[in-house]
Amino acid sequence: MNIPQTLKYTQDHEWIKIDGDVATVGITDFAQGELGDIVYVEIETEGDTIGANEVFGTVEAVKTVSDLFMPLSGEIIEVNEALEDAPETVNDDPYDKGWMIKIKLSDPEEADKLMNSDDYKTHIGG
Repeated sequence: MNIPQTLKYTQDHEWIKIDGDVATVGITDFAQGELGDIVYVEIETEGDTIGANEVFGTVEAVKTVSDLFMPLSGEIIEVNEALEDAPETVNDDPYDKGWMIKIKLSDPEEADKLMNSDDYKTHIGG
């Protein structure tokens, strides 16, 4: 299972790549594997400012629908439009082309509460 060391992680299986005051967010390789074939990603919160741990969208797989949670507070400044036509990209490439949103962070220090790759491996029983 792929768990890049350069990223941060949440207990809800989102990954976060922080670059200055902007964070790119997606779901982890573990999460996409648990969900199975992803058939739809719904994110209608672009431009909204959302608090940490609040729902920013949903991901629908063949068997289930799961909420997507904000890992950090901030404004959603970009949504990965490519997922509308190709939601399976989240299964194929969760850490690169399968990213979901970009957030302009309200409080970059919130990132200190996120897990590193070793903590996340322990969290998922790896």
